[in-house]
Amino acid sequence: MMTNLEYTIDDAQWQMLLEQVAKYFDDLTIKRGFQYYKQGAVLSVTMPQADRLRAVVEGAEHYSVSLELPSLEQRSCTCPASKGCKHMTAALLQYAALQERSVPALVNAATAVRAGGAAAAKASSGGKNAVVTMKAARPSVTADELEKMAVSEWHQLFARAMGPINQHARSMHEAREILAVIHGLKPPLSLLMDQLYELHAHLFTLEKLVKPAQEDWRHSGLFIGYHTQLAMDELLEVTMRGFARGLSIAEESELWPRVTETLHYLREQMLKEDKSLNCFFKLYHACWRYWLKPNLAEAQRELIEKELQQLEAAKTEMGSTLSKLPWTFAQSLMYLYLEKDEAAWELLRSAGVLLPGQASLLFEALIQEQAWSRLANWLAELGPLLGSFRTDELDGTYGDYWGAVLTHVPDAESRMWTTLVAMLPYSRKLYEDALVAHGKWRQWIDYHMSCGREPLDFRATMLKPIEKDAPELLLPFYHQAVERYVLLKNRDSYKAAVKLLKRLLKLYRKLKQEPRWEHFITAFAARHSRLRALQEELRKGGLLQ
Repeated sequence: MMTNLEYTIDDAQWQMLLEQVAKYFDDLTIKRGFQYYKQGAVLSVTMPQADRLRAVVEGAEHYSVSLELPSLEQRSCTCPASKGCKHMTAALLQYAALQERSVPALVNAATAVRAGGAAAAKASSGGKNAVVTMKAARPSVTADELEKMAVSEWHQLFARAMGPINQHARSMHEAREILAVIHGLKPPLSLLMDQLYELHAHLFTLEKLVKPAQEDWRHSGLFIGYHTQLAMDELLEVTMRGFARGLSIAEESELWPRVTETLHYLREQMLKEDKSLNCFFKLYHACWRYWLKPNLAEAQRELIEKELQQLEAAKTEMGSTLSKLPWTFAQSLMYLYLEKDEAAWELLRSAGVLLPGQASLLFEALIQEQAWSRLANWLAELGPLLGSFRTDELDGTYGDYWGAVLTHVPDAESRMWTTLVAMLPYSRKLYEDALVAHGKWRQWIDYHMSCGREPLDFRATMLKPIEKDAPELLLPFYHQAVERYVLLKNRDSYKAAVKLLKRLLKLYRKLKQEPRWEHFITAFAARHSRLRALQEELRKGGLLQ
């Protein structure tokens, strides 16, 4: 899209533009223009003068729009409607976005001004100097009223503030517009109420991203759009940080129902979320980890058992709409908290597979409890369920958890090796890294020889620790590779064989076994005397006279 906006709009001009849009365009025209704007029908926007906007909008054909700003008294479009059409409102919405102004405010301008006019009439009957702005049209709420409202009513309030469009979001720009509207509603609040309000502002906006993305995915089979995924990731990170701040509720214990209502909301969203979105189940876990468990004492077990009942009831209530994997994960987390590990494992085994991200959250819960022996058991039990995932999805975190266990429970090392071997070939990288980290060079070489790997597959720096600590282990590795290269019988393979023979010479010298080397190289040259190209390479490499 071509843009040329040299001129900006100030707050007073923006306010006037909102009023003029409400004056010249009805709700239906604005909504139609909004659809054109969302579909990217505005092809170009330019400002030849500070008070003149020109645009080209795609409809049945390309229409040229001209608008006087901010009064809109002079306006034209080459479409048949001419004076008050959807092409003009689409151009204005694109202009608002480019000026980083609130698109929802412009979409809801007609409704807002009507509501503001009614408020102004009411105010004028009670006072001469009453001033009404666009903000008067939004739902208003006091701190006391907000505190008495349930969390579900907060979300209804946010939805009303979005106006009749109540748009979904598909990018971070649109998500910020929704957040701006919600922040505009917020009255002065206590520290804890402000934290709860901010959390639910982000949860509401995240739902506006997730819901349409999930519907698109299920109905069309398409992946989530790139910009939508980026927006979801950014909002999720911000929301997770909100939970990680913790919740000091002791001084405002009357707000505890809002915390349990937050849990109810997260459970509801998680259980209808596609298993691949990996969004609300993370927030559900964060709510337990950072908010509920630190603030529960004797009542902890009671709340966990009640949560299990809620999850079981959801299976019946939701039927086929239940997202099975997040549901299984949530139940497993509750059993983990109750120290009923066998029940949790049975559930996870029945699911057949566990996403690496979900497994990590269960492991994190055990680290929070500092239950290191139990963590070893969980790593061993869940490892095979993670085996079907690509190596790069297992790298790092799963191995780090074993590292944390061995720091506290050294005797668990044998279980780690048994588990990693059982997970092969998917745990290949993890297994190799663990062998190197623990200096198990013989097992490392045996594994690579069994896989048909060659010494030249590795950088020299990778083999240096073995050359230093156990050089004799490299002899069969090198000898076997040399024979393989010779069997290929081509010039490149002969060069590779000679390169390895030079390394072998260094190893024999390091081991002070030069006579053994002389015996080997003499026999090797005699055995392959008919391979003239090999003989030439041996001479070039200085291995034969």
